[in-house]
Amino acid sequence: MNMDSDLQIAGDLMEVPHLLQPEREHPATVAEFAGLAREIAADRARWAPYVEYDATTRWYHRLRTGPGYEVWLLSWVPGQGSGPHDHGRSSGVLTVLRGELTERTDRGARTLAPGGQRVFAPGHVHEVVNDSLEPAVSLHVYFPGLTEMPMYEAHQGRCAPAGPPAPGAPAAPEAVPA
Repeated sequence: MNMDSDLQIAGDLMEVPHLLQPEREHPATVAEFAGLAREIAADRARWAPYVEYDATTRWYHRLRTGPGYEVWLLSWVPGQGSGPHDHGRSSGVLTVLRGELTERTDRGARTLAPGGQRVFAPGHVHEVVNDSLEPAVSLHVYFPGLTEMPMYEAHQGRCAPAGPPAPGAPAAPEAVPA
């Protein structure tokens, strides 16, 4: 018998329900988290009412949580940035919703326009900055949820872990999405 088509190899999928994956209520793979970010980004009514701008600091709002992940909405006025950091044990998806953001790493910089997306693994060190003249809004999906955000110091184009706080300096804040 010549087996040269998927149908001949697997049989009729409608007659083999055990081969079908059940539909998941929540994302579980990197591709599904990226898809969730695109789905939320496309539904402006879902996120636009929550956007605020703060001239003194990046503004952020947790938009959604699920088992093992969380979704954050951030706004950036011109000149605001995250500082070099990673996301501890969390992976993430950064999606630009409005304006432009620049991601800087040891390998260079890339500008993300609306719809631009960046997926990163645990330990990925980057800095995100609004280098444009217009405000920006971004969506961040972290899996597992963000519990730490170690900061780094930029030195000659390379990032090194930031040292301990100076004596008498306030303790590091809780993880703030970026």
